[in-house]
Amino acid sequence: MTTTIKFLGASGTVTGSKYLVRSNGKNILVDAGIFQGDREWSERNWQHFSAYAGIEPSEIDAVLLTHSHIDHIGLLPKLKVEGLNCPIFTSDPSIHLAQLLLEDSGKIQEEEAEFRAAKGYSRFSPPRPLYTRDDAIETMKLFRSVSCGKQARILPGITATWRRMGHILGACSITLTLPDKTITFSGDIGRYSVPILKDPEAVSLGDLLLIESTYGDSLHGTEEIPKLLAQVISRTVNRGGVVLVPSFAVGRAQLLLYYIRELKEQGQIPDIPIIVDSPMARDATSIYVDHPADYDEDALKILHAGRQPFLPSKLRFIQSREESKALNSIHEPMVIISASGMLNGGRILHHLAQRISSPLNTVLFVGYQAPGTTGAYLKSGARTVRVFKQDMQVRAEVSEVSGLSAHGDRDELLRWCHESQAISQHPPKRVMVVHGEPEVAASFSRTLKSEMKWDAQVAKYLEEIQL
Repeated sequence: MTTTIKFLGASGTVTGSKYLVRSNGKNILVDAGIFQGDREWSERNWQHFSAYAGIEPSEIDAVLLTHSHIDHIGLLPKLKVEGLNCPIFTSDPSIHLAQLLLEDSGKIQEEEAEFRAAKGYSRFSPPRPLYTRDDAIETMKLFRSVSCGKQARILPGITATWRRMGHILGACSITLTLPDKTITFSGDIGRYSVPILKDPEAVSLGDLLLIESTYGDSLHGTEEIPKLLAQVISRTVNRGGVVLVPSFAVGRAQLLLYYIRELKEQGQIPDIPIIVDSPMARDATSIYVDHPADYDEDALKILHAGRQPFLPSKLRFIQSREESKALNSIHEPMVIISASGMLNGGRILHHLAQRISSPLNTVLFVGYQAPGTTGAYLKSGARTVRVFKQDMQVRAEVSEVSGLSAHGDRDELLRWCHESQAISQHPPKRVMVVHGEPEVAASFSRTLKSEMKWDAQVAKYLEEIQL
């Protein structure tokens, strides 16, 4: 029996996770993400699946998902349009987040097509979206829930087991057990000792391990996040200003709310209003509230004490654009958390335009700012910023609380490797490093060879290996 795996994404780059496993006449796709960032990669989202995979989407027998970030699930509606019609297996929280994110992604794709049509430029005539919101809704009908830690029958003679990885709610590794081989997909490995979610769970290793390497050559800061957050908020409140927080809606926003609740209960910050002006963050928080099975012990203790871990006092979720605009007339201290996290769109730009030129206010970054984004420009010390085609003076404080990444750093990745090897009592027979920029993946591969003595190499885009 021959088993092969082809690297259709997250190889040579961080995004676009897709791996095609072929065994005993069955085709299994693990993750189905879109490429993000550089045009060189994002252009490939438009290719027909068969052009690079070698099979039609209709020939896929099962899809397995590690978690519901767009770079792991975002291509599914396009594949559905192209003929995908098999079960999509993932954890229950991931299904709820996938519905939220895929429908939003489809809506954005439609809006971008309308924008291109209005501007008169596109590769297509008329411009068309990668997929629509309706395509996303149809795709959700294929989803099937699995229980974490329990072996699930995927196809005759083929099982898979999902284990929690602490990256975002519902994020898991996947152990795929074929008749002759065992393949482990790490998915995105989360942080250790971070609030809300359980730590990454070690797994038994088999014939092949695919391991992510996003931060495989660096370490996260050791600063005390709650302390720094309290200092920024208190400093701004003392000036009578507003703290604007550009934040990712899933994972980051909930972690921020957790820390703010904690600081309020400890009296470390004043009991000011906390405004979440992001429909997606609102809905994602609701999904987090509904899935306490993923919580760590500390979060469960808070829940059992009759409090919600990430619902601080004076929390308000903004519903409509009218309510969002009404915040302009409020000049008392408050914290506004809004998307997008890199200031490249969304309601946060509206608030930035209103608040950036007042020295009373603070723009607080809590995540990575990609080169070329408005967020990166502000962080670099820019004295003016262009918002809605207007140049505005930057008089507000620009601050940052780092260390909030949902990805484990080099030492945390190695910790997971050591713990998994201890359970297995042997190393994996083969290791392929994925989900990292080329230099980072190469560095982490060398680390695995030197520190773990593992047979590790970096996966190449469209490479196919036989097990």
